[in-house]
Amino acid sequence: MGDRFNTVAGWALFAGIIALGGGIVGSKMFHQERPEEMGYAIQGVEADGAGGGADSGPPLPVLLAKADVAAGEKVFGKCAACHTITQGGANGIGPNLYATLGEGIAEGKGGFAFSDALKKVGGSWDFDKMNKWLTSPRDFAPGTKMTFAGLGNPVDRANILAYINAQGSNLPLPKVEAAAAAAGGEGANAAGANGAAGNAAAPAANAAAPAEKK
Repeated sequence: MGDRFNTVAGWALFAGIIALGGGIVGSKMFHQERPEEMGYAIQGVEADGAGGGADSGPPLPVLLAKADVAAGEKVFGKCAACHTITQGGANGIGPNLYATLGEGIAEGKGGFAFSDALKKVGGSWDFDKMNKWLTSPRDFAPGTKMTFAGLGNPVDRANILAYINAQGSNLPLPKVEAAAAAAGGEGANAAGANGAAGNAAAPAANAAAPAEKK
């Protein structure tokens, strides 16, 4: 009877050791950490170290010229939990945004307590500054109290800019011609470089011509 008990106890102890060892090995192989690159995007959450890089595609004046105020109002729904935008609207978690474009950055708004980080930016809200702010508040004003990750879609930003502008600001839109001229200048410089390369190749071709006539 004693030998049988000892045998059973030994096997139970051995099984416990195996289970414990398996748990340790499994925890090493399948540790839970945030992956370097997220498998899919989550609204309002950025990957570690993510910042508002340069946008590709049409420049802001071109996007604003085609912006849809009604679509911008829908995009503003992401902001409505913290901001009002009606004339005389109360401040909430964030300030009332009526007539914000053209105003001084972090000024007024019924004494709203802006962060020191935003106060340090200075200047006034124009389309370019507001576009950068909406792209990534943390990049625009490092240390800001704004927790929203930003709007990555430049079309959404243009639409919401058009909507915000229509709520009491009504600033003239940036000139599309200036943006087009800047883009055209880059194209002209590239064409000039190609032309210079062609001119450099021409003497070599002319030098080779007499040899062919002999």
